[in-house]
Amino acid sequence: MTEIVRKDSNERLSRIVIHGDTVYVAGVTSTAEGGIAAQTRDVLNKIDGYLARADTDKTRLLSVQIWLKDIERDFAGMNEVWAEWALPRAMPTRATCEAKLAAPELLVEIIVTAAKRPGFVSGPVSES
Repeated sequence: MTEIVRKDSNERLSRIVIHGDTVYVAGVTSTAEGGIAAQTRDVLNKIDGYLARADTDKTRLLSVQIWLKDIERDFAGMNEVWAEWALPRAMPTRATCEAKLAAPELLVEIIVTAAKRPGFVSGPVSES
């Protein structure tokens, strides 16, 4: 049976879940002040950190879901930052949608799924 590792868990969610060779990162929002570029950079920086905690990185991304507060206003600005961050030879599948986010100041939320790096050894069932 494949072990499930949960990291940064609380009463609502686990920030990171690792199952088999797959890493799931819960929706990431920004704590940065500013517009879509600043918030997207902050979110992608946080995602880099979460992926590192799961012993993987953006070269192993499988799927990305991007949620924007206002897709007409922010799609181009988010894509500019995405293009700076994403690796052309390691593009994941991706969907971008408009959604009412959890707080009025939030402009973007990103969810990622990645493959573990080869050689990763699983840890305990839960790490809160």
